[in-house]
Amino acid sequence: MSSPKLLRGLLSFSSMTMVSRVLGLVRDFVVTTTFGTNAITDAFWVAFRVPNFLRRLFAEGSFATAFVPVFTEVKETRSHAELRELMARTAGTLGGILMLVTALALIFAPQLASVFSSGVDTDPVKQGLLVDLFRLTFPFLLFVSLTALAGGALNSFQRFAMPALTPVILNLCMIAGALWLAPRLGGTPEKQILALGWAVLAAGILQLLFQLPSLKGINLLTLPRWGWTHPGVRKVMTLMVPTLFGSSVAQINLLLDTVIAAKLTDGSQSWLSLADRFLELPLGVFGVALGTVILPALARHHVSTDREGFSRSLDWGLRMTLLISVPAMLGLLFLAEPLIATIFQHGQFSAFDTRMTALSVYGLSFGLPAFALLKVVLPAFYARQDTRTPVRAGVAALVANMVFNFALLAVLYQVMVPDELKAQGVMTAIGKQPGLHLALGIASALSSYLNLGLLWYWLGKTDVYQRRPGWGGYLVRLLVACVAMVGVLLALLHWLPAFSAMGVWERIGALALLVGGGGATYGVAMLAMGFRPRDLRGH
Repeated sequence: MSSPKLLRGLLSFSSMTMVSRVLGLVRDFVVTTTFGTNAITDAFWVAFRVPNFLRRLFAEGSFATAFVPVFTEVKETRSHAELRELMARTAGTLGGILMLVTALALIFAPQLASVFSSGVDTDPVKQGLLVDLFRLTFPFLLFVSLTALAGGALNSFQRFAMPALTPVILNLCMIAGALWLAPRLGGTPEKQILALGWAVLAAGILQLLFQLPSLKGINLLTLPRWGWTHPGVRKVMTLMVPTLFGSSVAQINLLLDTVIAAKLTDGSQSWLSLADRFLELPLGVFGVALGTVILPALARHHVSTDREGFSRSLDWGLRMTLLISVPAMLGLLFLAEPLIATIFQHGQFSAFDTRMTALSVYGLSFGLPAFALLKVVLPAFYARQDTRTPVRAGVAALVANMVFNFALLAVLYQVMVPDELKAQGVMTAIGKQPGLHLALGIASALSSYLNLGLLWYWLGKTDVYQRRPGWGGYLVRLLVACVAMVGVLLALLHWLPAFSAMGVWERIGALALLVGGGGATYGVAMLAMGFRPRDLRGH
């Protein structure tokens, strides 16, 4: 696929993903202003994050990166009847395995809840709430993974819009759950929060149904059939097992962070979830979109042994990623508190919650370029059906993340926790001292840079990527434009009053000025140094 076609696919996917991510912000606004940030809301975010982690593993991680190259190979070299057979066998096998996983999760929900609970195991009501929420949210995994299968097939036919729009359904269901269903459940907050669990379950079913007409349109809507011995399915599964680590290290790190955050002060889970939402906007709209669009293209170039096309597509993806992720990182670092205060500081969400959420954003946003570049670099391995190299890098990053977590927690413990609180014991102190969750975000960022560095080193040794001319000038323009943008943001932040002292409409106006001024400065600086929109199309 040429760079202009890649750009059209990217714009199609990104525009639909943008709708989903903006609605995601609306969803989180509704949840936080309705329920606040407390132990009850933490319980829901934990119960949602575990199956959602597995969703990302399949929808944006190991399954997609294993299935799309195999599916593309069959599509390009064999008949449509064989493609339909692969679709049916994969759907039946994946569905069967996930039904078993879901059943085990429902049975062992109490044990699962004990792993992710922070003191709630001493409160039978709250422990029971976490169990109930797990049993409502876990079937989401089954339905959304089959949705990912359909999306992978549609992406291989260059139909990016519908799969990208599908997550909108989840956000709409959760908004309806908080505003419509929760009041009708009545009673205590523990009962009302169950509305969000029901919303997640309904969204999983609706998302799958939403994809079926598009599958029918390309004649791939077939009845699932068990196919463990089918050669295509075996190849997908063989590729998929190692990519569980390689393509999803950031998500595994987030899950491990969830376990650690469970031992920190109440609200930590909610603050981390909201911070992740701010990263999901640029990462989902551009990082995941680029990875999704570029994987089928790289796979086709590999199948046709087009080394020049493979290298050109990868080079285009790297430049596009840096063009967006670097200014996005700087914007989040400088505008975290204004963004959070403007969007979320209403109702039950306090100024203290704004400061605590901003700490998570600071840590995570530092790693945004690495998170985004991984979405482009990993397909360079998976398109060639190389799954071993990403596993090696992923395992190293996973171990490093744990080391970074505990090392940074130890440092922050010494710096932030007062002596009188330390005297009560380490576990009591970290359970009462807010702010320690900053360590988790920084650790995730550092481990992602390590992961990216290892993959880049090994990619260079394969000699499949030859850097295109003009990288030096491109990086200079990017650096100068970012410096100009930061200068404008610092000047505006110095001139504007504190956001905590502003009313709602004043915050909105000030934030619009900051985002508009910073974005315009970046764009004008790039244009002034010779960058043109046609450069996005590549060569």
